[in-house]
Amino acid sequence: MSILTKQISEEIINSIILAQSDGLLPDFDLPDHIHLSNPKQIEWGDYSSAFPLQMSKQLSLSPISIAESIQKKLISNTMFENVTVSKPGFLNVTLSVDWLCASVEAVLEKGSSFADLQEFEGKEAQVEFVSANPTGPLTVGHGRGGVIGDTLSNLLTSVGYKVTREYYYNNAGRQMQILGESLRIRYLQSLGRDLSLSEHHYQGDYLVDLSTQLVDNYGDSLVESHWKEFTKIAEENIASQQHSTLSDLNIVMDILYNEQSLYEDGSVDNVIEILKSKGLAYEKDGALWFALTILGGSEDRVIVKSSGDPTYRLPDISYHCNKLERGFDLVVDVLGADHKDSFPDVLLGVQAMGYDSTKIKLLMHQFVNIKGQRMSKRSGNYITLDNLIEEVGADVVRFFMLMRTSESHLDFDVDLAREQSEKNPVYYVQYAHARICSILDRAESIVANDSDKVIINLTHESERVLMRKLLELSDTIDRSVRELSPHYLTNYARDLASSFHAFYGACKVLDVENIQLSKSRINLVKAVQIGLLRALELLGVTAPESM
Repeated sequence: MSILTKQISEEIINSIILAQSDGLLPDFDLPDHIHLSNPKQIEWGDYSSAFPLQMSKQLSLSPISIAESIQKKLISNTMFENVTVSKPGFLNVTLSVDWLCASVEAVLEKGSSFADLQEFEGKEAQVEFVSANPTGPLTVGHGRGGVIGDTLSNLLTSVGYKVTREYYYNNAGRQMQILGESLRIRYLQSLGRDLSLSEHHYQGDYLVDLSTQLVDNYGDSLVESHWKEFTKIAEENIASQQHSTLSDLNIVMDILYNEQSLYEDGSVDNVIEILKSKGLAYEKDGALWFALTILGGSEDRVIVKSSGDPTYRLPDISYHCNKLERGFDLVVDVLGADHKDSFPDVLLGVQAMGYDSTKIKLLMHQFVNIKGQRMSKRSGNYITLDNLIEEVGADVVRFFMLMRTSESHLDFDVDLAREQSEKNPVYYVQYAHARICSILDRAESIVANDSDKVIINLTHESERVLMRKLLELSDTIDRSVRELSPHYLTNYARDLASSFHAFYGACKVLDVENIQLSKSRINLVKAVQIGLLRALELLGVTAPESM
């Protein structure tokens, strides 16, 4: 629960206790908190609660009667300008201007941490994201997962978690042999040999470029080398490129975990042995099957093929057991939609191994469609993440990737991303920060060396809206973490920027004929800068001082 909604909830609970003391309401067990939402109608105020509706049957009273009893005790609270009741039994509150002004003063005192929550202080979280196979450049789909995972990690940190960002390398199995074979053929082609790739080999031009580098560096000395040597070269080169790309997006991983290590240390074999010992693995048609139906799964699945090669489910079960062995209180997998079917099976496998699978959460993201025809395609038959960053910049890529809920398909409009106008949401938000910096530079002539942080008499509706929106950052952080939905943060940044632009258009900030009002408005602008900067920081987007 956020700082603001927690305080409102506490005031409502106190009013219920007073109503019970005066006989307006019967005694009943009070909840830990009152759920609040933003009303659909602006005239209903800032926050609304359906608590009277929820308690009506238990108390044998009408929802309206319950709401009015609470209203009578809440209406004198200085936190609220107005407390109303609406059908069929909602309790609505409007925050008072004096309380809003005092709260904005607190923002100036606390600084960038004003909206942070410490609910999970002392807890540890691991967020796995990107986890692309080391077989080619990162795609825009990987970019979406990267931005979602990194932003979620920022948000988890802001509520108290110690967060580990982790990248899982699928560097085992048949795909790595195919990669090595593909590079070996490209290398021999670069030496003039008449060889061709088969349709199952990797076709991208990035292997052509790498093979040219190998010829330049080693000549024909690698002609007799085994595909395994080429696999090692390709993996190291591609991995380096992938992390360079992520670095361009301001994404840095804490841990790089290799799938191959799960085979080398016996972890995968251990999973097989335990599943067999529990009667949860059996052989059929030369393959090893996981008896998922015994655990409530929809159907049994192959975990080792008749060829002896494991399917993805087997090392994934082992890997997630390893995560929990490391003591994380929360594990979040940020995965593409193609993992949707296998993820429940992995959780059942973790449960079968004796671990608490409820600590593991899935944040699934859908695919990205690129709109705009002027982008170059330099790697195979797809647009790389590098291409996109080069075209529109890292800030735009990060912001655009978060503008829709992760479960929705994303149309990335390149033409809009290039716009240097208010039509581009990134430009619109960043311009708000640049405008604030300009105002504060000009404000020095009015409040030079003035450390007074008092904010009073801000009664204009645009001021009230801006103050309330600023204070909603903690709500946004809280909701984003609870729902694992970092897209709420882009919505907040856009709304705060919009509220600021509206305030700037309606209110004269620097008025030499009204110094006290100017000081209050300047302090409000300073507070908004803190909030906007914090939101952009969590998003991993820069806040330019001029544009």
